[in-house]
Amino acid sequence: MKVLIVNNMAPFMWGGAEELAEHLRRNVIAAGHESEILRLPFQWEPATGIPSQMLMARTMELWNVDHVIALKFPAFYIRHPNKTLWLIHQYRQAYDLFDVGQTNLPAGRHGDDIRTLITNADNEAFGESKRIFTISEVVRQRLMKYNGFNAEVLIPPITDADLFTGVPTDKHASSYIFAGGRVNSMKRQRLLVEALAHASKEVKLIIAGPPDTPADGESLHELVARLGLTDRVKLDLRFMPRETYADYINNASAAIYIPFDEDSLGYVAVEAATAGKALITATDSGGVLGIVKHGETGWVAEPAVQPLADAMSAVYKDASITRGYGASARALWLSMDINWSKTVETLLR
Repeated sequence: MKVLIVNNMAPFMWGGAEELAEHLRRNVIAAGHESEILRLPFQWEPATGIPSQMLMARTMELWNVDHVIALKFPAFYIRHPNKTLWLIHQYRQAYDLFDVGQTNLPAGRHGDDIRTLITNADNEAFGESKRIFTISEVVRQRLMKYNGFNAEVLIPPITDADLFTGVPTDKHASSYIFAGGRVNSMKRQRLLVEALAHASKEVKLIIAGPPDTPADGESLHELVARLGLTDRVKLDLRFMPRETYADYINNASAAIYIPFDEDSLGYVAVEAATAGKALITATDSGGVLGIVKHGETGWVAEPAVQPLADAMSAVYKDASITRGYGASARALWLSMDINWSKTVETLLR
């Protein structure tokens, strides 16, 4: 069978959605099928240009394809009689982010018209899909609330699980908390640095991942220097080899990931759980709360400076408790029995 995976793309940006599409392609091929990825260019600024990009996706005709798996807006508008949605998220600025005032849609009638257009087009695409899956319970609930469509939760597996052994590769490394992933305002790395300034002096932090924009990276460097934390914070702001990234996790005492209302469990969180590391997140971090359980697999703190500082300090108070949380995080992730073989089979039913 020829399976086409469709996703949107922002030029020169690579993150979890792109990783998911690539890992899906590899595992569809491993299951004995042919597979490619079609990435549709998408630019969300200015928002007034979104309708024309929606139209481009909707009018695209596919041939020589047996099954389409669509992941994100507006790629899931592509028409095909055998289309499955594995929904990462919709255009949230027209839905939940609009409700909390974090939208980029223009104010007034023009913005309202764009929002209505997106909602109606989404509903049409959902209605014509053979099956709909979501990457988390958060996304499933959002889809039901705003569009009235139910879906089955299909949590993405991780790849290269054997890299995340939890065994330190540098026995001389000092203890630190690891914060990995893309660097931008929604991931709230600045809040982590501000919290560290109020945490116990022995707490150290490594922030590693590619900034979405040069300004995102420059802002973090400036903040670390201004707060006098250069001896306690390491910034490795780049897209790094998997082995380097895994080393950061394996050598860490714990992992912290505090995005605002994340759509998924978060690759950083599940990879750290695979390595048996205690986890820290925030009460409003969305899907990540599916694996971070306060007092069981780590700490869940209010998204404010002092609560997060207290959670980071707690990592160092009792090493046996921290190790116990890490073991529980690993056990919870493994109990979900999520693997690529089952995932591909489910998507291609």
